[in-house]
Amino acid sequence: MSLASETEEAARAYTDWQRSVAGVLAKSRRVDAADLGPEPEKLLETTTYDGVTVAPLYSPRDERPEQPLPGRFPYIRGVDATRDVNSGWLVSARFGAGADSADVNRSILDALENGVSAVWLTVGENALPVRSLETALDGVLLDLAPLTLDAGAEVAAAARALFELLDARAAAGDGVTDRATVRVHLGAAPLTSAFSGVTDTDLGAAVALATEASARPESVRAITVDGTVFHDAGASDSEELGASVAAGLEYLRALTASGLPIGKAFGQIDFRFAATDDQFQTIAKFRAARLLWARIAQVCGASDFGGAPQHAVTSAAMMSQRDPWVNMLRTTLAAFGAGVGGADAVTVLPFDAALPAGALGVSQTFADRIARNTQLLLLEESHLGRVLDPAAGSWYVEDLTQRIAEKAWEFFQHIEAAGGYLAGLGAGQISERINATRAQRESDIAHRKTAVTGVNEYPNLEEAPLPPDATDSGRVARYAAAFERLRDRSDTYLAVHGVRPTAFLAPLGPVAEHNVRTTFSANLLASGGIAAVNPGPLTVGDGSIAAAAAQSGAGIAVICGTDKRYTTEAAAAVEELRAAGVGTVLLAGPEKVVADVDGAARPDGFVTARIDAVSVLSDLLDIIESAGNTAGDTGSKK
Repeated sequence: MSLASETEEAARAYTDWQRSVAGVLAKSRRVDAADLGPEPEKLLETTTYDGVTVAPLYSPRDERPEQPLPGRFPYIRGVDATRDVNSGWLVSARFGAGADSADVNRSILDALENGVSAVWLTVGENALPVRSLETALDGVLLDLAPLTLDAGAEVAAAARALFELLDARAAAGDGVTDRATVRVHLGAAPLTSAFSGVTDTDLGAAVALATEASARPESVRAITVDGTVFHDAGASDSEELGASVAAGLEYLRALTASGLPIGKAFGQIDFRFAATDDQFQTIAKFRAARLLWARIAQVCGASDFGGAPQHAVTSAAMMSQRDPWVNMLRTTLAAFGAGVGGADAVTVLPFDAALPAGALGVSQTFADRIARNTQLLLLEESHLGRVLDPAAGSWYVEDLTQRIAEKAWEFFQHIEAAGGYLAGLGAGQISERINATRAQRESDIAHRKTAVTGVNEYPNLEEAPLPPDATDSGRVARYAAAFERLRDRSDTYLAVHGVRPTAFLAPLGPVAEHNVRTTFSANLLASGGIAAVNPGPLTVGDGSIAAAAAQSGAGIAVICGTDKRYTTEAAAAVEELRAAGVGTVLLAGPEKVVADVDGAARPDGFVTARIDAVSVLSDLLDIIESAGNTAGDTGSKK
């Protein structure tokens, strides 16, 4: 078959698919297919927080030029062309939370024996003391397991202690024939820490440390551009990348201004990015990040140095406190996306990372083992590391990679136009842009356009209340936070009154008529910590509504039925509920179905898929709490 024939066949197939889409959409929307226009598939498009349009289908029409092989500029397909495919990416785990250096050492060695291949060590305040570094790293072979430090303001002291340790080992003949095989990331991050408000070393000290590190015989990178701080604040993927590239360029300017050659300056910088449970976004994001930094290197005349290491950390923002077991699924998807996307090292946060230690009654050892084994399953059982950049050539992934990179570059240029990273940070330009994205995401979650499983969808009201110290630090804009604050209020109410806040469902007509809306309403109420009492089908006019409502003791009721039944029975149902002492009556459905009803027979509100659930549920809790306080500790809402 000729190329022209293949092209014509692909075009016909796409046209046939368009007709099928039009037929399905026309049927579901009850319109004529011709009314949907020549491109009905556009009705199925979605738009990301980056402003990138995701099509419902990708085909040869979306094909882009093939990228160079891994290890070659612009490094989209990976920095290392010779990475061991039997090992895949580095399985990184974090240590140092305990101040006992011997315990930390035992934890590190145990993890290394059980699949961890990179160590991320927290040193300094509220963690492992710098003076204990030697003990903590006793027996750790740094030529086999790369080390990343997180020492904040004490990074210079930690670096000196580490350098002394490395020199002492070399003098004692530690068996490392090539000291360049020892890979260390010192983790100085003054610019990104300035955004998050975390105490860190200053830029001048970081530059001095990088100059010293560049002269070491080991492979040492002093500076980390920590993009996770932007993600945790609410940034979209392109905003995280754009701000990170701007910070990286600021470091380059400072390093070269201090006299460091451009190649060595690039060699002192690595990147850390967040990986989320949106697997395709994550795959494309890590590929786009390499493209962006390669472009910076090209502009600086140092294309050969444009491949910086990437450390992926599963998103702290996506982690929930409620139904935290779901976090295991979220981190699995995130690790998959980061690994397939080409991250050099991946850290999976424990599934209970958003909770105080021990809140679930499980050991830290168990949580850490699950996090570690999540990656080992992907690497050793699913063999994801066996192929470099396995997503290459996917029309969707290649297109998404380029579009994220374009949006990130636009944001980077916006920052540069304002004078660079420090100027943009000082003027609030970066935080203003990120805050706008955060507000949009929070609105989508509040309106339940975006589902957070176990929180605003399919919540479990039987969960044990959280401990009082399960509060957020404020540095991470967790997606579930607004709904979880409502659940916290429910827990408090339960502790005082012995029962959950309760609402009464008034189902009208047979189950087939009201089931969809009773299920929807019960799920919605539960997401705010309000238990729904469903007595089963009720009939207007026979006294069953008033009797069931009175028995429930609830001061709030939600009428559930069909629009058709509402036109004849909703007003009477409202009046019966009010007569039974129910103070707030809502209707599950659109306001238009009772547009002609007014006065006491009109519902106080309407429950639909488009409401701001956080706001509505908060108001309902206000009503219930007020009634509960008035009634005392009996749990009565009457």
